[in-house]
Amino acid sequence: MPDDTGAIRPAAVANAAGMSPEALKRLEEMAAAARRRRRLQAWLPWLVIVGMFVVWEAAVAAFSIPQFVLPAPTDIAASMVKWWKPLLDNSWQTLMTTLIGFGFAIVFGLLLGIAIGSSTLLYHGLYPLLIGFNSIPKVAVVPILVIWFGIGTVPAVITAFLISFFPIVVNVATGIATVEPELRDVLRALGARHTDIIRKVGLPRAMPYFFASLKISITVAFVGSIIAETVAANKGIGHLMILASSRFDVPLVFAGLMVTAIMGVAMYVAAVSIENRTTGWATRGQNDQQQVKFGGA
Repeated sequence: MPDDTGAIRPAAVANAAGMSPEALKRLEEMAAAARRRRRLQAWLPWLVIVGMFVVWEAAVAAFSIPQFVLPAPTDIAASMVKWWKPLLDNSWQTLMTTLIGFGFAIVFGLLLGIAIGSSTLLYHGLYPLLIGFNSIPKVAVVPILVIWFGIGTVPAVITAFLISFFPIVVNVATGIATVEPELRDVLRALGARHTDIIRKVGLPRAMPYFFASLKISITVAFVGSIIAETVAANKGIGHLMILASSRFDVPLVFAGLMVTAIMGVAMYVAAVSIENRTTGWATRGQNDQQQVKFGGA
C-alpha cells in the first residue's frame, strides 16, 4: 500500500505479490538505487556549474592570465557586487524587452504555425519565405530598425521577436501536420470537421513540439535583445557591456554575460515547469517521477 507520501513500499509490494525474501531484498536494492539516482539528478547541475568555476579559477591562477584577457570568477563576482545597481537596472530593461518580444513571438508563432500546419497550400507557399527570412542575420536588420523606429526599446523588442519567432512556427506546424492520415480519415468518417480535428487532435499533439520550441526561443530571444542593445540602445545589458568594454572593464563585461545567462536559465526553468504541468503525459515514459516509486523520495 502507498505510504503518507504516496510512494509504494517494497515490503507492501512483496506481501501483495507473495515474493520471497531474496526477491524482496533485490526490490529494496532497486528502490535505493532509484532514490540515489534521483538525488544525483537533482544535484548534478549544481556540481557541474561549481566544478566549471573551480576549473576556471584554477586555470586563470595557474597560467597567470591577465584580468583584461580573462577575469577569474572571483573578479567577476567582485564586479557584480560593485556594480550591482547598474546591473540590476539594465538587466530589468533587457528582461522586459525580451519578454515582450517573446510574448509577441508566442502569439504570432502559434497562430501562423497552426495555419501552416493545417493547410498544405500555406505550408508550401509560406515555408520558403520563412526560411529565407530566418536566414538573414538579425544583426543586419537592427540598423534598419533604428532608421524606422529610432534608438531605444522598440528595436530590441522587434529583434527578440524576429529571432524567436521561427522555431515556434516550425515546431507547431510540424506537430499539427504530422497527425496520421489514418486518424484523420477515421475522424472524418465519424463526422468530425477539419477544425474539430485541428482543435481536438492537432493542437494537443503539437503541444510537446510547442514547448520544445519555447525552450529554444526564450534563450535566443535574449540574444536578439542583447544584439539590438549593443547596436542601438541607451539602456540594457548589451549597452552596459559596450560601455564597460570601451573602458576595458572586462570583469564587468563578463558580469553582464553572467546576468544574461542567469536570466536565460530562469526563463528556461519556468518553461520546463509549465511544460511538465501541461504536457507531462508526452514524456511519462522518460520521467522517473511519473513511474511507480518504491520507497520514500
